[in-house]
Amino acid sequence: MTTKARPGNPGNPGNPGRPKDPEKRAALVEAAGQLFCQHGFEAVSLEAIAQAAGVSKLTIYSHFGDKEGLFTAAVEARCADQLPHGLFEWPEDLPVGEALRQIGTGFVDLVFAEDAVQLMRMMAAQASQSTTLAQLYFKAGPKRALEEMEGFLALAKQRGQLRLDDPKVAASQFFVLLKGIHHFRCLLGIEPPPEAAARTAHVDQCVALFLRAHAPVGADRP
Repeated sequence: MTTKARPGNPGNPGNPGRPKDPEKRAALVEAAGQLFCQHGFEAVSLEAIAQAAGVSKLTIYSHFGDKEGLFTAAVEARCADQLPHGLFEWPEDLPVGEALRQIGTGFVDLVFAEDAVQLMRMMAAQASQSTTLAQLYFKAGPKRALEEMEGFLALAKQRGQLRLDDPKVAASQFFVLLKGIHHFRCLLGIEPPPEAAARTAHVDQCVALFLRAHAPVGADRP
């Protein structure tokens, strides 16, 4: 598929001054996410992604610069779907336990999703060859989630809702607790992702444990 010059801005479709088409961008992000998870980063060509998205290869360069830029956008979009920025914005009238449950539910749904599991396996498989892709993945997905969680916990500490020595450390501990042994077994392929009811029960248990560990001095522990 070739792109046509828009009225008033003829010429090269890759012109950086040309307005970007959000629908084409979204189609590319969706197609790239599916193909990268199914076949791995190296095995997927830009031509294949463009064809799946119904756009030209030049559109990829216009929106993302290169293949790595598209990969980063695909990871960011997947994380934003399950862990949107607003999920970490904590209204004062929402109990801290409920806020943690909402974050935990989004995180567990994300990491146990089939495409996320496939992507993690791909990262592990190619790690011995190059860490560049793994670094891009970590920055676009896990690092962003950790920073958002650290900010949430810093606010909880400031409000006196949780007793924390280091919100950054506590953020990583909370996510590791949520993944647990189940995620490791799932990555190995010896256990399927838990069903919705089991995920809910697991999140509730993890939140209760986290609250007991970090309850303010003198507070009733759940």
